[in-house]
Amino acid sequence: MEKKIFEEKPSEGRRNFLQAGGMALLGLAMPEAMSAKPRAAESLAMSGGPKTVHFPADKLEALTRWPRYGQAEKDALHRLIDTDMFYEELPLFEKEWQAFTGIPYLRAHINGSSAITSMFFAIDLEPGSEIMVPSYDFPTDVLAMRFFSYVPIFIDISPTTGTFDLEDARRKFTSRTRAVFPMHSWGMPSDMDHIRDFAKEKDLIVLEDAAHAHGASMQGKKMGTWGDLAIFSFQASKVLPTVEGGMGMYHSRLHYERATAFGEYLAADKYPESSPIHKYHGTGFGQKYRMHPFSAAVGRMQLRTFEATAALVEKNVRRQNDPLIQLPGLSEPFIRPDIKRAYYHANMLLLDSAKAGFSRDALVKALKAEGVPVSVWDYPEQHKLTIYSEAKWWHHPIVIPTSMPGNDYINGQHIFLPLYYGEADDIIDQSTKAFQKIWAHKSELA
Repeated sequence: MEKKIFEEKPSEGRRNFLQAGGMALLGLAMPEAMSAKPRAAESLAMSGGPKTVHFPADKLEALTRWPRYGQAEKDALHRLIDTDMFYEELPLFEKEWQAFTGIPYLRAHINGSSAITSMFFAIDLEPGSEIMVPSYDFPTDVLAMRFFSYVPIFIDISPTTGTFDLEDARRKFTSRTRAVFPMHSWGMPSDMDHIRDFAKEKDLIVLEDAAHAHGASMQGKKMGTWGDLAIFSFQASKVLPTVEGGMGMYHSRLHYERATAFGEYLAADKYPESSPIHKYHGTGFGQKYRMHPFSAAVGRMQLRTFEATAALVEKNVRRQNDPLIQLPGLSEPFIRPDIKRAYYHANMLLLDSAKAGFSRDALVKALKAEGVPVSVWDYPEQHKLTIYSEAKWWHHPIVIPTSMPGNDYINGQHIFLPLYYGEADDIIDQSTKAFQKIWAHKSELA
């Protein structure tokens, strides 16, 4: 094994070879020693040295594959097909999600986008009302506003957390601003307590996009329950995947009734005659956004194993990140001590190139050469996309910002490592050694 690792030259004697092998064993036991004194035998793979990560591709795929469905989901779907009791699954899933989150009112939707559209209908703002929303966001959070003549105000994100920048929101507040709509990027909760204080000060409705943040919490209170209204997505890539699905979350009975009657034409029939929405019985407001029963059945099964899966993912992230964030210039997004985050899509790390001494491109190239499964993906910035600059799509003009430094930093300096959904000590430890090896040779990357 030592020959593959060190590729000793024939002229080097057996004594030197054994010394090198002994140091390799020491390095395995004490990874920090590897970064302290780089050896010529440890040349970077991109410079002709050996790869650090040797992990079978099929095993890597098995550890990172998402979503993960098993016999419980298959049995639930077969049961539905055999019994024709399809629509009993919807209230059951809603009841279980309500117990999990503690929200007073909720409704399952066909997807997160339909939950967002119903939410905008529920708040019933006057045309031209402004809603503050991150530019670093999914399109539906913004585009659905145009159906109700609302106006997006694009807000930057913090370069340290990747979430809603409240100071930028304060600067952009106007007399027409009526709501604020932060998103919990990659499962990292926005500072909802401070956002709520700002909203109270300015008399704003608080909306919440928790599509990435299933199970995350702040001060013990689940994300998705901080906003006056909120949404979740259960699409196949999400933390709790049902293939397709969404959930609307409401503290107000009126918001719940409006949103539900918008997305379910028979919902108003079930409201008491005293409800202002009951008079629309038989029609609702014309849409049909009901979750598919198969998705509800899958969601119920996923919820049973959700916390165990989340705990395993977090354990693997900590094993990976704890040594890596000791390297100069490498960090993870800042999370307050009173916050428990979720992990969606990938494990994000941030590179401060000035402190590290090399660029992100150089790091990614070196990591890939070492065999580390690393990637980057710049989240689309909504304010730069064509549809917001064409007046024909909007009833009121949109102010397009010229600078979003937080967006630029997060998109320009992040790297993604995989989330692992099984026992992954080997691939994690090999990847850690690769990072330490690169930092030991950082002058070569500069």
